[in-house]
Amino acid sequence: MPGISAGPVTSRVLGGAAAPHPTPHLQQHLEQSPEQRRAADIIRLLMLYRPLLDAFVIDFFTDGLWAQLPPAWQPALASATPVQLAGLLGGRGGPGAAWPLSLLAFAAAARALAFPRGCPGGSPRPPCQSSHLHPLLRRHVKPKKQHEIQRLGKLLKRLSQATGCERVVDIGAGQGHLSRFLAFGLGLSVTAVESDGRLVGLAERFDQELLWELGKSKGLGNKRPSLQPLIPRAPQHVAGRLDPAAPWGEFLLPPDPPGPGPTAQNPLGGPGGSEDGGQVLVTGLHACGDLSPALLWHFARSPTVAAVALVGCCYMKLSTTPQPPGCPLGYPLSTSVAALPGHQLSYRAREAACHALEEYEGRLRGGSPHLRAHCYRAVLESLIRAADPAKRHLGLQPGRKAHALSFPQYAHLGLPLAGLDPAEVPLDSGAVGAMLEQQHKVVAFCTLGQLLAPAVETLILLDRLLYLREQGFHCALVPLFNPRFSPRNLVLVAARTPLATVLAGLDKDSEDGDSSKDEDLGEAESPREGQSPHSPGHRP
Repeated sequence: MPGISAGPVTSRVLGGAAAPHPTPHLQQHLEQSPEQRRAADIIRLLMLYRPLLDAFVIDFFTDGLWAQLPPAWQPALASATPVQLAGLLGGRGGPGAAWPLSLLAFAAAARALAFPRGCPGGSPRPPCQSSHLHPLLRRHVKPKKQHEIQRLGKLLKRLSQATGCERVVDIGAGQGHLSRFLAFGLGLSVTAVESDGRLVGLAERFDQELLWELGKSKGLGNKRPSLQPLIPRAPQHVAGRLDPAAPWGEFLLPPDPPGPGPTAQNPLGGPGGSEDGGQVLVTGLHACGDLSPALLWHFARSPTVAAVALVGCCYMKLSTTPQPPGCPLGYPLSTSVAALPGHQLSYRAREAACHALEEYEGRLRGGSPHLRAHCYRAVLESLIRAADPAKRHLGLQPGRKAHALSFPQYAHLGLPLAGLDPAEVPLDSGAVGAMLEQQHKVVAFCTLGQLLAPAVETLILLDRLLYLREQGFHCALVPLFNPRFSPRNLVLVAARTPLATVLAGLDKDSEDGDSSKDEDLGEAESPREGQSPHSPGHRP
């Protein structure tokens, strides 16, 4: 894995000499684990720049956000080109303007405290069809998803071999693409759990199509020596909702709304273990909002679960209000993070953590017309608020191709969504023109928010890792997917036994994956021999 510093990065980057004799506060800091220190450092950084982190770009003009930036930053950012902003964001290439040292220190601290997301590697073009997935497993699956299920599937196979568990429970399985690969492609026994009954029906239909094709063709993989033949072993699909507050033996609730099928059964089995008396692996690919912490909560209480591999998403949907005693959900999960002053994260901060950093940097470097969309929306918000101050943050979506429109065209689509008549709003006024001329400032302000976003995601994931560590589990965070294609690419892996054999050699998995032909696999370095599997990452 790419290296993650074990020390307090903020003090090293932002300055300050170490005291000759540790103060009580410093002594306590040194006694913390590297992950606890990193979490504390991130919180201190976020507290320094909380107004920037909590600001909504659509309020750029209505709230005068530019004037709220440090005065020393404003001239440099106002004159910076998109390519120079990309260099500030990615830390590659020297500044093209006289950046203030405080701005450089801010950017360096934000980058240093965030978990390494893996080397993008390969070509910057989008992923193509995966030549190392069986053709029948590519059906109905977009290339991005093919990349994800192949990489996560290999990790789960390694977990299966290390734990001796061949049963996998896929929570939030959707249309069953990952479950299908695990079952048909890797020969694992899979139970796919999905709360939407329509998706369950679609997944079962796709399974039947695949079984029919296998029977007809006798396995296309036999014609491709590089591909393993598929195994005619479909997943079992269960329609049900995860009940985060239930005892571990009562894992599921009926789907919402209840479907016509049988009542949802707990795939983890009752107190005696799983259905076959053995243990299971649990996985969730982009488990949304509170589903991720609920999975970890059940894992921590369920002796039948040997290991978990989880990729979260939609952090803005996490619960942040205090939960009932004994039922930690949302954020924070760990007592370590909950005890840190200033650990709270606003909705806006958690939403920012879901941004696609690499994609935004690519847009900056390419001068993408998509960049004007932020300015358009901020100007539109100003017009809406001027017409009706009660209308604020309405969640308007004038169209996915808004960047290709002129602003009057954009406004004619957006104003009716706010209940306003475009004919009654001055769209060609000097004030509108003056705001549109500040697009470069809006883009620069967005770039500063993007700098902080990975640190916020790191804090959320650190909280989950520390929660598992507090329960005595072995755990790691692995940048498994190519971040160019899969922004939520960090996989949290936890087990009741050491993970060294599971994590070792993941870089070889990427080498014999699709990188040579499809160029859709990122690089991930494995920990060296003897390094602790407890660490969220390892210095190469």
